[in-house]
Amino acid sequence: MNAPLLPEVLLGIDSPQEPQLPLASEGVLRYVWQGRFGAMLIEVKDGVAFVNGQRVEPHVAAAQPAK
Repeated sequence: MNAPLLPEVLLGIDSPQEPQLPLASEGVLRYVWQGRFGAMLIEVKDGVAFVNGQRVEPHVAAAQPAK
């Protein structure tokens, strides 16, 4: 994807009625990803990732059989 990297700041349309909104809060990292199908909010709280408010489970690789 060619989305711009905008760390912890959500930028609205260039309008004085829509100021920049800081997304950082204590203990939580937040990023807004502008993707092909729209924006998604990525949050990391205490090392646990959430996308659009839903917890993301880490991928566990299957054990490889011994050769």
